[in-house]
Amino acid sequence: MESGPPAFECRPGCAACCIAPSISSALPGMGSGKAAGIPCPALTPDLLCLLYGRQERPKVCSSFKASRETCGSSREEAMAILEALEAATAPAFPKSSS
Repeated sequence: MESGPPAFECRPGCAACCIAPSISSALPGMGSGKAAGIPCPALTPDLLCLLYGRQERPKVCSSFKASRETCGSSREEAMAILEALEAATAPAFPKSSS
């Protein structure tokens, strides 16, 4: 009986999902959320989440599921994928006519 490929596991020390995307909901330390490319204030210097597994962890964070499609095969690939997704889904703002 085949069990299929192993489940994808988050890579400790990657933190691409904590840096690349913008988050519009409030985060601990950032009441208005965060801009794309800005590290979450809950990241440690070694890129681990201080809130992982805790009740205070924002729902947007706990609902993100690491996968090969979003995380690729390295931290660098994960950053590139998530940055591209962020750019593709960012709202378009009209250009200023000044």
